[in-house]
Amino acid sequence: MKVERSKRGSQIDVYTSSLSDIMFFLLLFFLIISTLVNPSVIKLLLPKTHYAEQITAEKNINISITKDLIYYYNDKVVGFQEIEPMLEQDKVGNEKLTVILRADNTIALQKVVDIVGIGNKLKIKVVLSALKD
Repeated sequence: MKVERSKRGSQIDVYTSSLSDIMFFLLLFFLIISTLVNPSVIKLLLPKTHYAEQITAEKNINISITKDLIYYYNDKVVGFQEIEPMLEQDKVGNEKLTVILRADNTIALQKVVDIVGIGNKLKIKVVLSALKD
């Protein structure tokens, strides 16, 4: 930024052309960084609800079911038979374990009920995740 005094005395000229370049590069930087924030997102169409509650627990386990019936256990692809032993292992030493179940809204309800049944069997709180309207 160049500041010059004119020969007339009290008038000061401030050249701001370089400031617009800096703002452009900052905007570009933040746009690029914001696309990299969540690279391991599982694409699901969650059901919607009018009532939502924020879950806070000591340890949350995220289980996701895609429309192709692929099961994710904390962003790791697993088979349905592997979920119960993994939950049993994670429950050891953590009695306040909470499972956040994210299921695509196009899958059969039985797949969701099967996961909730595993949670009930192991006495683990299972919360169904949904989008708030």
